[in-house]
Amino acid sequence: MSDRDRIKMHKEPTYGAGIWHFATYVDRYATDGYGDPSTVLDAIKLAGAVGDLSVVDLNWPFPPGDISTAEVKDALAAEGLRAIAVTPEFYTGAFAKGGFTNPDPAVRRRAIELVAAAAEVGRELGVDYIKLWPGQDGYDYPFQADYNDLWDKSVGAVRELAQTFPDLKFAIEYKPREPRNRMVFSSVARTLLAIEDMGVDNVGVLLDFGHSLYGGETPAEAARMAIARNKLFAIDVNDNFRGWDDDMVVGSVHLLETFEFFFALRDAGWEGVWQLDQFPFREDSVEAARAGIRTMRAFHHALNHLDREALAAAQSAQDALGAQRIAKRALYRALAESETL
Repeated sequence: MSDRDRIKMHKEPTYGAGIWHFATYVDRYATDGYGDPSTVLDAIKLAGAVGDLSVVDLNWPFPPGDISTAEVKDALAAEGLRAIAVTPEFYTGAFAKGGFTNPDPAVRRRAIELVAAAAEVGRELGVDYIKLWPGQDGYDYPFQADYNDLWDKSVGAVRELAQTFPDLKFAIEYKPREPRNRMVFSSVARTLLAIEDMGVDNVGVLLDFGHSLYGGETPAEAARMAIARNKLFAIDVNDNFRGWDDDMVVGSVHLLETFEFFFALRDAGWEGVWQLDQFPFREDSVEAARAGIRTMRAFHHALNHLDREALAAAQSAQDALGAQRIAKRALYRALAESETL
């Protein structure tokens, strides 16, 4: 069977979303929020209305903070959804000087304990992984911190959690900056180096497409690096203008690069969930999710049309125009055949 036939027979991916996709947003100008206040139970109901979502990544503690795991399990079951991950919120104002890297040992311990508590919730929900986004771990100014110290504290904290919960996977979501001006886990290469230093098997990378763009990476290349080391545990997909983490609808700006990203995943045999991390501030959240999924479905079908042999030949010759022509032909054909885009 040829590679092309193998891809044609590949089943459609499972689609997921971060539950925050359906939340109420604020920014530094609209501090009153875009929309009415909502809870995680409200967000789960909206996720169920999308129709094509199978799994969701859940913030913890469940917003607004007084909702039990049993309530969440019941809400997920009612909508036919499963929790794929739990994301502990150790990036809030309480950890303004860092979670794992805070100069206060008591605060560092509190961050580790919060993640540990989230891991226990993840066990109860049967998640695939615990997502770590240490947004406050880093620095803002030259001479502010000892870089080796920040690195050692970050590596040590994640190693401790991984060893405490050997039955769970931990996925580090890297990002170049925000909220800190410089984050410890800022690129795929730095994150893979940190994981190597941890010396554990159950820590990997969550590759956020927008973070990779924003950090000046080529997301398809970043994915290849993580997959080559068996460390790509999960992905989040969105889009931006590269100058900020805009979390726009999938494929709305970088259509061809997003297609290349999914080609890289499929070509490497990666079969994880295709998961949305969009922030529809001013758009209807259900319709924005549907739009993202329609585009991802088109990418899936475009892979069926991709002439793999011709593409391999073009890439072997580093024929940029030829390779782009082959990719665009497959992508535009799939888009034209789609009645839902």
